[in-house]
Amino acid sequence: MIYIVGISIAFFLSFLLLSKKGKTQADKILTCWIVVMGMHLLLYYLFFSGLVYQYPFLLGLNIPLPLLHGPFLFLYTASLTNQLTAGKWKWLLHFIPVAVCLLYLTRFFILPASEKIFIFQHKGIGYETFMLVNLVAIVLSGMIYVICSLILLKRHKRNILDQFSDTEKINLQWLQYLVYGIAFIWVLVFTDDEILFAGVVLFIVFIGYFGIKQVGIFATKPMNEQPPFPVTKNAGEDSAGNIIVKEQLPGEKKNISPGENIETADTPDNTEKKKYSKSGLTAAMADNLHDKLTALMKTEKVYTESELSLSELAERLGTLPNYLSQVINEKEGSNFYDYINTLRIEEFKRKISLPENRKYTLLSLSYDCGFNSKSSFNKNFKKATGQSPSEYLNSLSLEMA
Repeated sequence: MIYIVGISIAFFLSFLLLSKKGKTQADKILTCWIVVMGMHLLLYYLFFSGLVYQYPFLLGLNIPLPLLHGPFLFLYTASLTNQLTAGKWKWLLHFIPVAVCLLYLTRFFILPASEKIFIFQHKGIGYETFMLVNLVAIVLSGMIYVICSLILLKRHKRNILDQFSDTEKINLQWLQYLVYGIAFIWVLVFTDDEILFAGVVLFIVFIGYFGIKQVGIFATKPMNEQPPFPVTKNAGEDSAGNIIVKEQLPGEKKNISPGENIETADTPDNTEKKKYSKSGLTAAMADNLHDKLTALMKTEKVYTESELSLSELAERLGTLPNYLSQVINEKEGSNFYDYINTLRIEEFKRKISLPENRKYTLLSLSYDCGFNSKSSFNKNFKKATGQSPSEYLNSLSLEMA
């Protein structure tokens, strides 16, 4: 019964995804993946119930399907985290093992129905070596794609810390759990098939729920996104001190200003120099931008805006997000997320020290400072001070007593 429920859920979720307005690339990949999982469950149910022998043409179609889940997990993770940059035709490279498996099984598919049934009823007699190789391929595929997906998630976490001041809605913690879940399912390959496919049913429910409600993570153009043709950016400043960038088309002569950085070779002993080796931001421009940033934070306290992003702040300062990220990293020694939240914590400490604010709750004051959840506030406060907010308040009360 659980398999019928799983099959129904899989195809129902596929229908919901197909009818979803404004489908993203990740939605389309997820739709294909859930359809594959639904077909996998259906074929297993037919085999488990013995019904497949009434439809011998279906025998063997389930064998290559486990090799599809790893690539779909990777492509979905890459797309959801905005890291799927290769052309669509290159996606097909991930499915070469499936194609090889199907090609080898061609000689099985053309056998008479009676022979196919005999082979299945005798545990793949005549195909023992192939079944062993296929099992090894399935396990290796699972291990490799789980590891690659976790690497993508780790890189995503680093990217969003460079671009957003609040990451709770876009940290994709659920996707990390999903990767762990599918890793566990691959472990179940060595157990009973009934347990394995029961786990698949739960997996379908989990990924369907979170996949359908997932919204776009990068509402703005990522900092490192490249234009459709190669350009060189010559940076300078206008009369008001704003950084301006002139894009140079291929074939144009490059005019290098006296203070402009020239691209240098990567140096292994300095990660940050490698990261910004192609930046056109000069030392003088960086100092000027940092002064403007500091002044804006002091006068307008824009860090109290809970949804503040790097691109929005860069727009207010009249500069490029990449330049602003470089300045924050080099001048403040932190990423954008930590920089903004440190300012929020300092603002909270200032507010809580004022007697007239003692009538407000800690949470309400944290909201005034730019935090939009209790968990985010507590986590950042503990990171900045080594104390919980209540512990800090108690110590402050003792000092004032």
